[in-house]
Amino acid sequence: MDTLKIGRAQIFLIVLLALAIGVSMTVGKSTVVLGAVLISALLVAAFLSTRISLYLLVFSMLLGPEMMLGSGATADQTLGRGVTFRFDDFLLVVIGFVWMVKAAIHKEEAALKATPLNGRMMFYVAVCFFATMIGIVAGRVRPLNGFFFNLKYFEYFFLYFMVVNAIHTRKQAQGLITASLVTCFLVTLYAIAQIPSGARASAPFEGEDGEPNTLGGYLVFMMSIALGFLLTPGSVSRKGPLIALMVTGSLALMATLSRASFLAWAVVVLIVMLHISYRKPLIFALVLCLTASVPMWAPKTVRDRIMFTFGGQAAEKGQIKVGKMRIDTSTSDRLKSWQRSFEWWQRSPVWGGGITGGPFMDAMYPRVLVETGLLGAAAFLALLWATFKVGVRTLKEARDDPPLRGLALGFMFGFIGMLVHAIGANTFIIVRVMEPFWLFAALVVRGPALEQTSEAAEAEAVPLPLVHAGQRNQLRSPSAG
Repeated sequence: MDTLKIGRAQIFLIVLLALAIGVSMTVGKSTVVLGAVLISALLVAAFLSTRISLYLLVFSMLLGPEMMLGSGATADQTLGRGVTFRFDDFLLVVIGFVWMVKAAIHKEEAALKATPLNGRMMFYVAVCFFATMIGIVAGRVRPLNGFFFNLKYFEYFFLYFMVVNAIHTRKQAQGLITASLVTCFLVTLYAIAQIPSGARASAPFEGEDGEPNTLGGYLVFMMSIALGFLLTPGSVSRKGPLIALMVTGSLALMATLSRASFLAWAVVVLIVMLHISYRKPLIFALVLCLTASVPMWAPKTVRDRIMFTFGGQAAEKGQIKVGKMRIDTSTSDRLKSWQRSFEWWQRSPVWGGGITGGPFMDAMYPRVLVETGLLGAAAFLALLWATFKVGVRTLKEARDDPPLRGLALGFMFGFIGMLVHAIGANTFIIVRVMEPFWLFAALVVRGPALEQTSEAAEAEAVPLPLVHAGQRNQLRSPSAG
């Protein structure tokens, strides 16, 4: 009966999509027809297989185009800021909708598997939603902007829930990890290709100006994942591809000239050194020497970018002075945003101004405080703390499981890097950083369960034809014996 229901639903969906394509073709606009065909293909693929949908998402995370809706950002307010939509935003919404429909059809399966992060996520979503509603009533938030930005804030959680509920075996998890690393490698090649132009490297389809800080945060996280596997003996069969990714990723990271990313990667390297120092003193010494020699071998553009922060910029209005040293205007503005956030937070200390209801600031922590107040900040920190504990727990449970330990170790490196990156960027609401982050968070959460699932599957996969017929009947019969 369940199979019959699924078949009818699939047939109904395909017929409905065929009608949509037919109607769009009568309009005569090629863009409408192409859009209808693309949407139809995505819906059918998402309905037939959630895992295929996840692969589409993985490859679109950094390789999908974007478009801007609405007006540009003003100097002081996000009230009039346009909303940037990427292809993976659209894809994630479509796949999430189809996934919920499938969950309703398969009523015998739980819609959401229980994880330690579910409650924290829901609490944070609720606080942001109510803070935005209060901001709309108070006239601080435009309803349309508030709605879309809330959607963009939390669409990554849909990805987390889909991975948690759709991935059941080690092989499936390994497939997503491989696809993510391949995507990262392609992005690093794209970034390296931009070096001869002299412009700061950014990810594909970032618009005319690009977003080097976004690419830098993404690279820090993905290289941290690769580091986790490289530093865990027995976690991968071949380390050559991971080493190649580290090389191209390092070049791409330097090409971004993103100081927040440099700082985040420096902290990750420091954590890695502390991790390996007590077991491999020789490797620790080599890494320490390599790190100390960075000013000698780093490209001149990287050195100039770092020195530009501390006195390299000509005297300009708005610079912060520390003794005789001048901090450049961009860094000074980030530092001042922390002070401005406290002043704005005092206007509504409990709920904040609502999403997009405060001044624009390129720093995650003061932004959370301004937009959602004390409750939002508490909910955000509680989610981060729960994520940290999940990573530590999986790391401890995987002592005798090299692949899972490598994954958990890399995620913890990346998590710490993102905490540092968020000091100078809106890291935890950047789609191209948070999609891979919550994808791997879901894999870390599901890791121990995937181990049990794979062992059970291997136990069931006994080569029964090699067993005597009588024994085979006994193995297959639940009443045997």
